[in-house]
Amino acid sequence: MGLSTHVLDTMHGTPAAGMQVALYETHGEAATLITRLTLNADGRNPDGLLIDHARLRPGTYRLCFEVAAYFRARGVELPEPPFLDVVQLDFGIALADQHYHVPLLVSPWSHATYRGS
Repeated sequence: MGLSTHVLDTMHGTPAAGMQVALYETHGEAATLITRLTLNADGRNPDGLLIDHARLRPGTYRLCFEVAAYFRARGVELPEPPFLDVVQLDFGIALADQHYHVPLLVSPWSHATYRGS
């Protein structure tokens, strides 16, 4: 149970190792930083869950993925400004006793997400 994420780089067909991610709790326009992290070799939080079951609360959250910085670090030439810079996903947690997995599939030109398992 809890909240997790996983990022796959669809341009290279690999996990997005080294991508910077920030998680916020949101209240209307206000956002409070919960954690910042760097994804591991598997494209996941090296510490496991972003929020464990005991701390997960119903409410709204935001994940910010630093996509342009990641692709530039991989040697991809991007225009200025890049098409995608920071991908921001706003989502809600209704049932804190369930597991919420928020994966991201991303390239410099597109992204997709869904509620995973």
